[in-house]
Amino acid sequence: MRITDVELIHVKPRWLFLKLYTDEGIVGYGEPTLEGKTPVVEAAIRDFFRNLKGKDPTTIEHHWQAMYRWSFYRGGPVNMSALSGIEQALWDILGKYLNQPIYKLLGGPVRERIKVYAHVRGETPEECAESALRRLKEGFRAVKTCPF
Repeated sequence: MRITDVELIHVKPRWLFLKLYTDEGIVGYGEPTLEGKTPVVEAAIRDFFRNLKGKDPTTIEHHWQAMYRWSFYRGGPVNMSALSGIEQALWDILGKYLNQPIYKLLGGPVRERIKVYAHVRGETPEECAESALRRLKEGFRAVKTCPF
């Protein structure tokens, strides 16, 4: 199996998703969003992809090390966002290829349940409070707010 193409998908207001294609028809998905820096993350992905095209997508650690160590500027939010989105897509491809969920490939479950939160919306403090109360009534025990 070989990597054949990458597709970048912009979703308003500020998200970036990617699809990594293989010659066997398996498509992996990743999310390399870095808010406010979408164009430069996209450029970094395209730069990394030049070295991924034609390669085996299942050698994830090799690709990660190559993208990280062989780039002139190691680390940083732009490169790490691009690298993370590509890595997510590679794991997605491997899981689909092996017909296994990714958590099993990473060592199996480590807990039975996880805590989640709900996002609270509103343009005023009062609207946020109403939204939070609705979420609590739905069963959420934690909420996340965004400045109004």
